[in-house]
Amino acid sequence: MAKLYFRYGAMNSGKSTALLQAAFNYEERGQRVLLAKPHIDTKGAGEIVSRLGVTREVDFLIPARSDVETIYREHADYVDHDALLESIDTPKPHVACLLIDEAQFLEPCQVDSLMRIATNASVPVMCYGIRTDFRTKAFPGSARLLEIAHTLEELKTICRCGRKAMFNGRLVDGRFIFDGDQVAIDGNAVTYESLCPRCYLQFSGGRLSAVVS
Repeated sequence: MAKLYFRYGAMNSGKSTALLQAAFNYEERGQRVLLAKPHIDTKGAGEIVSRLGVTREVDFLIPARSDVETIYREHADYVDHDALLESIDTPKPHVACLLIDEAQFLEPCQVDSLMRIATNASVPVMCYGIRTDFRTKAFPGSARLLEIAHTLEELKTICRCGRKAMFNGRLVDGRFIFDGDQVAIDGNAVTYESLCPRCYLQFSGGRLSAVVS
């Protein structure tokens, strides 16, 4: 039985790099993969961007309130026959794996759709993302993945102090902030840093959660 996987970690834990490596491993063995990410993630536009400088275009974006199963079927059934030098009578290669980057931005119902794809289409679905925002609040997509994914795997990284990082600090113009909207894609003024619990508490003045209206 194919499974739904959630591979999560703090910022800069190598999630996108791990996704691209997984795609390479499948394709090295002649298997077909599909790559996708939520449309809300404007970083890299339609690309998956690794901190190591490796990029790759996604096969499709997942818009808000969209039916992921329908989008998946459209792309799973499409093959560029000219590029593959195949005749129209040649069966379409089976999708060996669906890989999702920035999975925290998915809606809970879209995560449910990924579970159905894994179960009904017998296609492994590997989701990569972060668990919580800079306020230590779970993203809706991540929360649902933690609830229903068959397999959970933590990708580890370290804090500036050398301890294991668990949380994500948001910096605006180089200063940590702990209040604001959950989603703020990286820009000129907004950056993120992975922090251990001790450093997070130090920079937040002892708060583990901001007051959210």
